[in-house]
Amino acid sequence: MNRRSFLKKGSLTGASLTGLSLSAFALTSSQQPATGNPGHPAGITPRPYGDFPLLEITIMEWQQKMKSGQLTSRAITEMYLQRIAAMDKKGPALNAVMELNPDALAIADKMDAERKAGKLRGHLHGIPILVKDNIDTGDKMMTTAGSLALEGHRAANDAFIVKQLREAGAVLLGKTNLSEWANFRSSRSTSGWSSRGGQTKNPYLLARNPSGSSAGSGSAASANFCAAAVGTETNGSVVSPSSVNGLVGIKPTVGLLSRSGIIPISKTQDTAGPMARTVADAAILLGAMAGVDESDPATLDGKGKTLKDYTPFLDPAGLKGKRIGIEKAALNGHEGVVALFQASIDLLKAQGATIVEVELVKQLNDAGSVEGLILQYEFKDGLNRYLATAGARPKSLADIIAFNKENAKKAMPYFKQETLERSETRGGLDSAEYTDALKKLLTTRKIIDDLLQQEKLDAIAATTNGLACCIDLASGDYRTGFSFSSPAAMAGYPHITVPMGLVFGLPVGMSFVGAAWSEPELLKMAYAFEQASKGRTPPSFIDAPNPMV
Repeated sequence: MNRRSFLKKGSLTGASLTGLSLSAFALTSSQQPATGNPGHPAGITPRPYGDFPLLEITIMEWQQKMKSGQLTSRAITEMYLQRIAAMDKKGPALNAVMELNPDALAIADKMDAERKAGKLRGHLHGIPILVKDNIDTGDKMMTTAGSLALEGHRAANDAFIVKQLREAGAVLLGKTNLSEWANFRSSRSTSGWSSRGGQTKNPYLLARNPSGSSAGSGSAASANFCAAAVGTETNGSVVSPSSVNGLVGIKPTVGLLSRSGIIPISKTQDTAGPMARTVADAAILLGAMAGVDESDPATLDGKGKTLKDYTPFLDPAGLKGKRIGIEKAALNGHEGVVALFQASIDLLKAQGATIVEVELVKQLNDAGSVEGLILQYEFKDGLNRYLATAGARPKSLADIIAFNKENAKKAMPYFKQETLERSETRGGLDSAEYTDALKKLLTTRKIIDDLLQQEKLDAIAATTNGLACCIDLASGDYRTGFSFSSPAAMAGYPHITVPMGLVFGLPVGMSFVGAAWSEPELLKMAYAFEQASKGRTPPSFIDAPNPMV
């Protein structure tokens, strides 16, 4: 059950490519779109990517091209900018990018100069990355959480993870659109819509929803607008958009990545996470952002557990000898999704894993009953703290609510702000109602730990969530099946989703969930599954809500 489902119950410019020869970017067979995937229904012809030279190229492939002198960071950055200009507001008009960084080419030039001088910062040196618009960047770009109430707000400093990305040599390409306030404004919201950014589309079927609150990061990374993107999650907002956009998404252990400088919802559950086209790229981005931040006490628990490089765990034999619990609830539902999941279970077995059926989801109902209440308390407290020091015009949640009421035609044309208003009624974090609810929520950790230990499991696997729903601004999102985001979200435990394949042209992800700080082992399993399944098919930008029509 994702966060909002639970709560229901309680100017872009192009860049020229002067001097670049597209013949220099011939793609290897591994970079071509997958063929023979049965997920596309008969009679549907996917739109080709044409001769776009960046199609599905990985971070390490970019590094090889820069190392050989075939490419520069500036050239790569210009090509992504051209791709965004041609497809984000034109063509399929994904509307995934909120704002471009006017300093992107200057950063790329600096990285090229450092490379020429023999200085290399790591795997991300010169690599263009997009970040979600609730993450502070101390530059010329705004940080607004998609809200008109924060339009014009430019953070004075980088978020901790943005500092880490810059130090790693990443080119900060721009900000992505999101569900306004990270989908914490209304129980009838439409994912991927914000009052500042409008509606983001799913690149597979344009009338479908890109999901989560990290919708823009998911749509952009899948459409090859960047090498990889950064999202944030409280419950489902990294893994769900990753699943429905055919990406690898990592929701790490809370505390592995700092939350300083990120507009908050929950200090208990919030985390940033990488969203990329391959497990290797997601692992590279995860390590680059990781680190202990004295400003975020949750990261102090990561001392001695947080790594700067997760790529050594990319083992194609990483499933051999593993014991994996299969969530029984995922074996029922949409017949196409269940069939894909069952085929993936067979693949796990073929790769040497032992499979045990488990029932985790039904054990969490009691803990899940208080999640919405906790998020409301923590959102009010965290947002008021952020706004008090951010230098933004609104100074409190109450100010945000008042702005939206005064500007309702622009700020709330489709759905209102009852979640914000409910949060405003909550007291402080010393309230007995809050502290009692938090104790109940945190029993999730014991439930997961006990299950892992009793069954001697290395991970619990399930379908990440159902097929992408249609964009419906009149009624909001609707459920299309099973969802597995809540267990890891409520526990603060790691969760990795990997593409399994397509059903009716729509991606579906396979989830791997483990104990706290088990990212290395989960990456082994996720990578082995990815290499065996080859489940990602690049998007086809089909302009229809239903590919059978």
